[in-house]
Amino acid sequence: MKCVVVGLGGFLGANARYLVGGWVQARFGAGFPYGTFLVNITGCFILGLFARLALELPWREEWRLFFAIGILGAYTTFSTFSYETLQLIAEGRRYHIAALNIVFSVLLGLFASYGGVVTARLILSLRGIISR
Repeated sequence: MKCVVVGLGGFLGANARYLVGGWVQARFGAGFPYGTFLVNITGCFILGLFARLALELPWREEWRLFFAIGILGAYTTFSTFSYETLQLIAEGRRYHIAALNIVFSVLLGLFASYGGVVTARLILSLRGIISR
């Protein structure tokens, strides 16, 4: 049953990634992997938020599997980030764009994850659930 729960979440996450990534790429072009960048940064924020809330709230394991591993696991994509960065180097020797993608993806991903955790703490403190 756990595999079904993860699979259903994965179906939703993969389709969300496809739709968001395609929409962003169509708006901003292919000079930089904007779609993958946005998907990964928003995924970092959402996972930070969800993980922090999940520590404090009595959510069932199935919901955690469905959301964190299923939806967010399929929504974010390290492999696409890696491949697109490699393609920036291989196709046009655009080392500076590839370097920007690496640096900004990692740094903004960390900041977004932290922002999600801070947002969750704020939500929980407003509800009186957390004391830290």
